[in-house]
Amino acid sequence: PLDKQFNITDDSRIRLAIPTIKKILDDGGSVVLMSHLGRPLKKLKEDGSIDVEKFTLKHTLSRISELLERAVQFTDNCIGEEAVKASSSLKPGNVLLLENLRFHKEEEKGDEGFAKALSAHGDYYVNDAFGTAHRAHASTAIIAIFFPGKKCMGLLMASELENADMVIHKAQKPFTAVMGGAKVSDKILIIENLLTRAENILIGGGMAYTFFKAQGGKIGNSLVEEDRLELALQLIDKAKKAGCNLILPIDSIIADKFDKDADTKVSDNMNIPDSWMGLDIGPTATKEFVSVIKNSKTILWNGPMGVFEMKKFETGTRTMAEAIATATGNGAYSLIGGGDSASAVAQFGYEDKVSYVSTGGGALLEYFEGKELPGVKALNE
Repeated sequence: PLDKQFNITDDSRIRLAIPTIKKILDDGGSVVLMSHLGRPLKKLKEDGSIDVEKFTLKHTLSRISELLERAVQFTDNCIGEEAVKASSSLKPGNVLLLENLRFHKEEEKGDEGFAKALSAHGDYYVNDAFGTAHRAHASTAIIAIFFPGKKCMGLLMASELENADMVIHKAQKPFTAVMGGAKVSDKILIIENLLTRAENILIGGGMAYTFFKAQGGKIGNSLVEEDRLELALQLIDKAKKAGCNLILPIDSIIADKFDKDADTKVSDNMNIPDSWMGLDIGPTATKEFVSVIKNSKTILWNGPMGVFEMKKFETGTRTMAEAIATATGNGAYSLIGGGDSASAVAQFGYEDKVSYVSTGGGALLEYFEGKELPGVKALNE
């Protein structure tokens, strides 16, 4: 993420890639870095051209140089004669950053010709981008075809998979999954996959209200997916059959409008008054969730409990972060699943007090859904 002056506001993705880059340099190699920034082809300028100034990777150059303690070279295209000239003249210890791969539509299309052009930059392919491992893009999956016997995952990718496997295949019991966020539809497959693995699934965030409405509750103006009510009932039923405790928040902090200065009160979730909306889990729910978490040996957290970006509605999410940190301190294993949960843990200062914070929101979810990730599959073939 960059601010309006193109300063990096959070360099964690860069920092986490540094150990892999340093290993290659320390072993006497030179490094060509491929990456992307934003979605430049979806946000074209009025004349239909790419907004290069907004999406160029040049903005990351000084920070990468600083972290690697050496001047990093840059080429303003990722393919073509000039770019290949730059990469082929690298000496051991040199680093070259290629321009944003997504300036070319072929990248997201997974175009084989484009992947082949990118493969001209090196002798060995290392994928350390777990955050995009679920996409079959040219640079994250297709390019691997051109490196038979000369491809591997980086240190970050390896540690992401190792930590995900700790939860999905080696979880110590009781295993609790804390699921939040706005939509049930985003989490259906992961919830279904966890029903037979976890002892407890705690549901918070906007998606909880779909479950209450499905059971005949009055939810006021709270977020709801009308087309998922039947599905919510099925999940409750499947959980019972699997012997998994699917625990919904009994109450909410409700507001008369979606605003940081809204009036608030506590309401039971089956009876939220008309024109009020639930924006955080309530005190009784928070207490129940904390008690389950503290008695767990393995914890997976994906998705906030409310609109934690607003001070009035951060308590549920902050308390989850705190409870998970406490449980971890008492010997539990905890995995924070990317996206908003990772931001929340960082915001409330618990980043170093949990076992692992994943960099991959979508990739991690798909891995937990039991799907094969194209970026990982390409390395294993």
